[in-house]
Amino acid sequence: MIARVILATEDSRFRKELEQMLEEPDALVHSVGTASRVWERLSKDSYDLVIVSYSLFSNVRAFADMKSLPDPPAVIVFLPTSDPKLEGELMAEGCEAVLSRQYSSSSIRDTIETILEKREQSVVGAFTTRQLVGEEPRLTDFVSRSPSMRAFMNVVQRVVESDVSLLILGETGVGKERLARAIHAEGPRYAGPFIAVNCGALPESLLESELFGHEKGSFTGATRSRRGCFEMAHKGTVFLDEIGELESHLQVKLLRVLQDREVQRVGGEAPVKVDVRIMAATNHNLEEDIQRGVFRKDLYYRLSVVSLTVPPLRERLEDIPEVVSRYLNYFYSRIERDVTGIQPDALAALMRYSWPGNVRELINVIERAVILCEGHEIKLVDLPETVSGAVRDRLPDDEGFRLKDIREEDLLAMPLRDAKRQVSDLFEKHYLEALLRETNGRIGETARRAGIQPRSLFEKMKQLGLQKEQFRAPHRR
Repeated sequence: MIARVILATEDSRFRKELEQMLEEPDALVHSVGTASRVWERLSKDSYDLVIVSYSLFSNVRAFADMKSLPDPPAVIVFLPTSDPKLEGELMAEGCEAVLSRQYSSSSIRDTIETILEKREQSVVGAFTTRQLVGEEPRLTDFVSRSPSMRAFMNVVQRVVESDVSLLILGETGVGKERLARAIHAEGPRYAGPFIAVNCGALPESLLESELFGHEKGSFTGATRSRRGCFEMAHKGTVFLDEIGELESHLQVKLLRVLQDREVQRVGGEAPVKVDVRIMAATNHNLEEDIQRGVFRKDLYYRLSVVSLTVPPLRERLEDIPEVVSRYLNYFYSRIERDVTGIQPDALAALMRYSWPGNVRELINVIERAVILCEGHEIKLVDLPETVSGAVRDRLPDDEGFRLKDIREEDLLAMPLRDAKRQVSDLFEKHYLEALLRETNGRIGETARRAGIQPRSLFEKMKQLGLQKEQFRAPHRR
């Protein structure tokens, strides 16, 4: 993170000494000479640290006002001489440190660095996304029996120690973000922050601010300046998920970050230098998007210094027993259910299913089964009907599920895997259409009844060309 610091002292020599101390931590320092200039700065922008001489304020209450700001900074106050009574009052108002000018330079430097480190942990921690599992992902999580996955991980191991940009490709749910986190955790930037942004989850205007930050007054509602993820991830990694959804003018701004290693806030004038590794991911075919003119070729080449395509779960079904075992152990401690195994017919059903939602869908199915399981082992009945196959035994041949529309001769002309996928995809589409019709297009209720997460449902609907609005009953006038 690039720390933003206000430095206010009337002694120019002491101010220069403090500025030199702040050159080592990555900080943007704004030096001012009066209390009014301090308040002017704080009214416009969020700061991580305010270092001031008490003589500029001479009022303990001023520091309480600083700590009551919407995003209060850490505060270090310097006194001309030691004054235990005043020190106690200032600490009681929330100041992180009260120092006298008699402190050694090394003590002052250590205090500043400690407070900035604590601030970074707090701010970046609030900015980063939550993970599915509690522990930090590691590359050993991707150990596999599958030849295709082993070959893939051999390539991954060769790029971990480099600092090049990565483009991670693969279907929805294969674990692209988890892989990026594992590469970050074992790479040279492991001590820095990892900040993930989903480029397809935010409106264009909000996404620009999320990525690059904004200045006060740059748009309606921008009452204070705000840092973007590139400033927050300084010395670390930015992971841009669904990069194929990025609008063209944001692609230009991202290209500038990759080329010049600097960002410009929305409404800002001065660029800010950043030191980040960029990883991006998508399930789009970006080369096709380039041909259609919706993705920049120069950005594609900058992002894809190394491209990694994660194999889908259906191509490595031999890994399912290991994934099941790992997440049974995880959910055992998280959900506190004594479920320690899975019966053979249930495991066989998991290995027959085509997993359009990949590993993410499998994890959701395991969690659901652990919750529903009445014994110590997951049984076939604990699995969703779409996975267990039970629904096919009583599938009606009506307009709701038009499986008769698939010609037998077409299926017999395909390999078993492709035929199975076509039947599964058609069933899945009609199943979700019927369920969405029953729930009047309510995503949360539909996901609950289908036994999947709302995000997985939304992605399935996107793949199948379904929109919730088409299932909502019209409003009566």
